[in-house]
Amino acid sequence: MLETPRANRLHIGIYGKRNAGKSSIINFITNQNIALVSNIKGTTTDPVYKAMELLPIGPVVFIDTAGIDDIGEMGTLRVQRTKEVINKTDLGILVISAEQVPYDTKDLTLELEWCQLLKKKSIPVVGVLNKIDLIENKEIIKENLKMLKKIFDISFVSISAEDKINLDELKANIIKLTPESFQSYTLVGDIVKPGDKVLLVAPQDIQAPKGRLILPQVQVLRDLLDNKAIPVTVTLDNLDLGLEMLNNKPDLIITDSQVFKLVHSKIDDNVPLTSFSIIMAREKGDLKEFVQGAKEIRNLKSGDKVLIAEACTHHQLKGDIAREKLPTWLKSIEENIVVDNFSGKDFPENLKEYKLVIHCGSCMFNRAEVMSRIESCRAAGVSITNFGIAIAEINGILDRVTRPFNIQGY
Repeated sequence: MLETPRANRLHIGIYGKRNAGKSSIINFITNQNIALVSNIKGTTTDPVYKAMELLPIGPVVFIDTAGIDDIGEMGTLRVQRTKEVINKTDLGILVISAEQVPYDTKDLTLELEWCQLLKKKSIPVVGVLNKIDLIENKEIIKENLKMLKKIFDISFVSISAEDKINLDELKANIIKLTPESFQSYTLVGDIVKPGDKVLLVAPQDIQAPKGRLILPQVQVLRDLLDNKAIPVTVTLDNLDLGLEMLNNKPDLIITDSQVFKLVHSKIDDNVPLTSFSIIMAREKGDLKEFVQGAKEIRNLKSGDKVLIAEACTHHQLKGDIAREKLPTWLKSIEENIVVDNFSGKDFPENLKEYKLVIHCGSCMFNRAEVMSRIESCRAAGVSITNFGIAIAEINGILDRVTRPFNIQGY
């Protein structure tokens, strides 16, 4: 579980004012002193990520954030960093300190604003009334819970992270609101059967870590094994041998998108074919929207701008997929387009200047972050697609490589 990539973990963002006890809650849930706790306001500055296993959900990552009421020039920047965390949050925990009682609605204005920000993105929210050890009259706690549930329209649980009170109830609320996609995770388990022979074509490009498969290849291989399929992995120079071993009739071929054209030319049309990138597009984003977005490749005109975005950063090397190959393939369709590249957390605020966004497979992002970028494109009226889907469209085989997912005929 500790080796599970962060991008595949349920992201639980913890929000609240300074000294509401956000860091203490992480220590409370994990039963470890892994977050720095202090009575001094503003102890947490940048978002802090804490990976752990939370049964029965599995691998999760808690995101400890700066106080939503931070002040001053630096405080404003910290709050902005906290807002950015919302884009990758799968489940939110909104923390209110019992020290604030008796409550005035004005005292809860910030918490209400942040709760609405989370709800607007359809992020489930668990409300937490922390530090109940400071309240002697337990009836007041009950009344406060009723009031908070009514004001925020979310479930609330009262706890004391300091005295370790009501941990089970807090966990139960987290588990109850966990999105279903994290309860039944699979990449290809719904398109393969036990015993299916699956040929993986895994050439290692210049960005691949030396001596290792790239992350999507590892994840797909693991998922095939978990679903009792029989994977056979070859590099491109052994493709013919791999096909021969399977009598040219594998039940499925999954390839690196960059060699789509060659693999497609070597197999019968009735052999199911897709790519690692397209599998990641389905897991991390909206496959139908990516397929629709690929239509714009054929509609590109002189002067149109295309944004090519990558989730991770690396040095530009000769033969780079994002900076050399994709721009070259796109310009074979319309020579006079303009291509911009963004990588890592950089993503332009003004998307309206682009005709199309082409995003990588996002193995380093979680689904919430990819969906946030999709929503940004929707709001700007800009089409978005994915590396593998774009390459398939350029090669005229998009219908074929999306056929395993039953969305052909786009």
